Amino acid sequence: MIERDAMPTLQSSLFVLALTLGLATPGAAQPATTAAADAFFTAPGLAETRALIVMKDGKRVYERYAPGFGPGNRLISWSMAKSITATLVGELVADGKLALDAPAPVPEWRTDPGDPRGAITLRQLLNMSSGLKHVEADPPEAADTNRGLFSDKSGDIAEFAVSARLESKPGTAFEYSTLTTHILADIVGRTVAPGAKPMARRAAMRRFIMQRLAGPAGMPSLLCEFDPRGTLLGGSLCHATARDWANFGELYRGNGVVAGRQVVSPDWVRFVRTPAPTNPGYGGHFWLNRARAAGGETALFAEQGPADAYAAIGHLGQYVIIVPSKGLVVVRLGKTQDGDLQPVRTALGRLVNSFPATP
Repeated sequence: MIERDAMPTLQSSLFVLALTLGLATPGAAQPATTAAADAFFTAPGLAETRALIVMKDGKRVYERYAPGFGPGNRLISWSMAKSITATLVGELVADGKLALDAPAPVPEWRTDPGDPRGAITLRQLLNMSSGLKHVEADPPEAADTNRGLFSDKSGDIAEFAVSARLESKPGTAFEYSTLTTHILADIVGRTVAPGAKPMARRAAMRRFIMQRLAGPAGMPSLLCEFDPRGTLLGGSLCHATARDWANFGELYRGNGVVAGRQVVSPDWVRFVRTPAPTNPGYGGHFWLNRARAAGGETALFAEQGPADAYAAIGHLGQYVIIVPSKGLVVVRLGKTQDGDLQPVRTALGRLVNSFPATP
């Protein structure tokens, strides 16, 4: 039993409890920011938010969780994993083992010298402009994404992904595709562990992820899944705590530098946030705060700005938003149907714009 005179003050105890539960954070968020952030847990149109973190100039100024969730819970990435995969590709480009504008090293596209897919570059895959015919979502039961992740093609997702035929000339049309990312994940796996069997390939990839990303970026909880052939399911299935997702955002906000160490090349940071030629709202496996091609709706909140905001975004309302001009990273994780996300995007814009630009 703790003696009365050994107990902290009631106020201090309540703050520690709130911090443990994720209901309070060390930091100094302004009232307008706190109100904009709290709305994610109180406004019906923003449900179901499970975690929200705001980082300002590298410091956590707001953190809150829904009941049943807390700082120790890993939460799913869905398509935020694409930005993880892009980061791994960037490490290999920096090492000189891959080249953005060289034909992608896909053996199946090289067996026939006349195969037009052999001209697809790594840059085009990263910009989602490969020209490959992949069915992303509709109808759900026939979507290539679902077949490759969960159904009849899940035994070897890379083989399924690279078997797609061309439907447009590479580099001429934007088509968002989860299987495109699995082609990139397979390229990473074969580069990191050439000729390795599935178990060895998985082990080599886990080491690579830890040594080149998760360790130096401060993401110890990062856990990604693999298919039976040892291919990283890098289009959809990575898991990490909200704090570690925030650290991923900080990696990019810091221009690739963490604790004085250059983890990701500044050239790569510049590439991922550069608009793709086929879609001004998309970069290198990150979404940009600009209107999509052909007048489509923004993936973020382009009507509110700022124009330099960009994000890793996942199905059902997963966001890691990086805003260099404001020194911000905002992480929102939850479960909101994709057709109901506009209020969430608007609220994220309101939250971001409650902060002034960094002087």
